Amino acid sequence: MILARNKKAFFDYFIEDKVEAGIELVGSEVKSAKAGRLSIKEAFVRIINGEIFIMGMSIVPWNFGSVYNPEERRVRKLLLHKKEISKLHEKVSQKGYTIVPIDVHLSKGYVKITIAVAKGKKNYDKREAIAKRETERKIDRLVKYN
Repeated sequence: MILARNKKAFFDYFIEDKVEAGIELVGSEVKSAKAGRLSIKEAFVRIINGEIFIMGMSIVPWNFGSVYNPEERRVRKLLLHKKEISKLHEKVSQKGYTIVPIDVHLSKGYVKITIAVAKGKKNYDKREAIAKRETERKIDRLVKYN
């Protein structure tokens, strides 16, 4: 079950390699995330000292939580094996590559995130994608009405 999706990532980047990671959540963040009260639209991923973190991810505090609810936009650690992190770091060290969050979903009751190694699109690539999408819509409309 998908809890949040980053549609903008597919428009802004060429997605190359996807990896599923766990998210280190504390306290009532789990309940809030499972309720779908999260956003990854402005989120980005960084590798710092051999550990991988997601920054800018928003999880709205749980209404029925205590005064110890965690901060909404705090830095959260992602759970991956060291080999996976080193592979990602190797790919990201190349020019033009970055790690973007794709979606947050439930897997066997755990909140997981799909991250991907991506290369940024140029403006002409984005215009080409828009033109392709528009032609597909026109074709669908013509098929639908005929």
